[in-house]
Amino acid sequence: MPLNPAFVGRSFPPSEPYEVGREHIRDFASAIGDHHPAYRDPAAARALGHPDVIAPPTFLTVIGFRRPNGAMTDPELGVDYGRLVHGEQRFTHHRPVVAGARLVSTSTVTDIRVAGRNELLTLTTEITTVDGEAVATVTSVVVIRGTAPQPEGSE
Repeated sequence: MPLNPAFVGRSFPPSEPYEVGREHIRDFASAIGDHHPAYRDPAAARALGHPDVIAPPTFLTVIGFRRPNGAMTDPELGVDYGRLVHGEQRFTHHRPVVAGARLVSTSTVTDIRVAGRNELLTLTTEITTVDGEAVATVTSVVVIRGTAPQPEGSE
């Protein structure tokens, strides 16, 4: 079943707050094989001008997995998770993610387009502190395989 194009432009309420812990940052950095001291040692992070350890740039993918919200959880959009594959992800950072930050994310469906037999769903997610300070803009594209509407008579 195709995605619902009426979702393009729709924004969803903010997620529940996610508190970034030092352990979360350390575990993520270890998982991606990045051993930079600012990801583990508060003194090393302070030496670089940060109040506590900072997260690697791609750490914000964690929020999407731990605090799913909006479009991807709305059955009316029509995402078939059995056909979903990750397509692309871009981060525009406005400030570092620091241990102790409480973050929320607000997602908007910014595009649904057809690519052959597949559909590409683009989500733009604004991540802020609970106080509204901009942290990052994350653009994600997922591919839903084999759900694109096809012209009549095509196979």
